[in-house]
Amino acid sequence: MMFPVLLAHGALGWWDDLIFLGIIVLFVGMMIVSWFTSRDENFEADDLMPQSTQENDNPERFQLD
Repeated sequence: MMFPVLLAHGALGWWDDLIFLGIIVLFVGMMIVSWFTSRDENFEADDLMPQSTQENDNPERFQLD
């Protein structure tokens, strides 16, 4: 016995499925756009980790501001 695939069910009938699929398409589209825009960013310029300005780079010491 085969059961039909139901994505959503409610008072709108097939419109529920179309709205649900539309939300999925919008979400995937936004993720693709954000992935493409993040590929062009310079992550070294936006790095928030403290940079050592001392001559000897001791990982246990940080310069306090």
